[in-house]
Amino acid sequence: MPLPPTIRVLTYNIRSMRDDTPALARIIKAATPDLVLLQEAPRFFRWRKKLARLARAADLVVLTGGGTAAGPAILCSLRTTVERTEDVLLPLTTGNHRRGFATAVVRIGGARLGVLSTHLSLVEEERYDQTATLLDRLAGLGVDHAIAGGDINEPPTGRSFGRLAETLQDTWVTAPWGTEHTFPSTAPDSRIDAIFATKGIEVLTAGVPKDFPGITGNDLRAATDHLPVLATLRIPGN
Repeated sequence: MPLPPTIRVLTYNIRSMRDDTPALARIIKAATPDLVLLQEAPRFFRWRKKLARLARAADLVVLTGGGTAAGPAILCSLRTTVERTEDVLLPLTTGNHRRGFATAVVRIGGARLGVLSTHLSLVEEERYDQTATLLDRLAGLGVDHAIAGGDINEPPTGRSFGRLAETLQDTWVTAPWGTEHTFPSTAPDSRIDAIFATKGIEVLTAGVPKDFPGITGNDLRAATDHLPVLATLRIPGN
């Protein structure tokens, strides 16, 4: 019997592409991901054009998100068949930034997968509430297997990160690879970006692709203020 399909997933806070965009594109392209979960994607003037330009430079296409999800977005390779997408805006708290989810259900190599990209609040109580909504949304995608990734805005010791890790696999903990810390990119000392997976997914590797072929330290420091997380996952077929 053939092994279930293996996919690569990258999550990356790109700071609205305000830094070195060619370096950003080189990093994403070198990682050869099937799915890219972005945070702080462009969401204002000509945001669709900017996001499409980044996807094209990385040999990917825009799946969903951006301005319509208040920042989170998903890119995908042509290996991906898109079943459906939905961008979700979360309740707005006066004085805080608007938050949202970019979500999709896709098929890759015979496996059906739910996908969610998120950037949680800077405010602790609001962030904790958003994790409950995230888990509900992920469960509501109607699939056996799902992943969520993004900027959690707190380390694993925080209760919001902890709530996600209680229900889902924290892929770095399951199969650590590369390096751990994701922020700030110039001198990383905190892990606030992560990829989570439902229990049935086999995590092969997960971590910051610091020494990955084609990804240089100079590009990682120049591209944005976060480092990416790359996970290799084996998804049971449906």
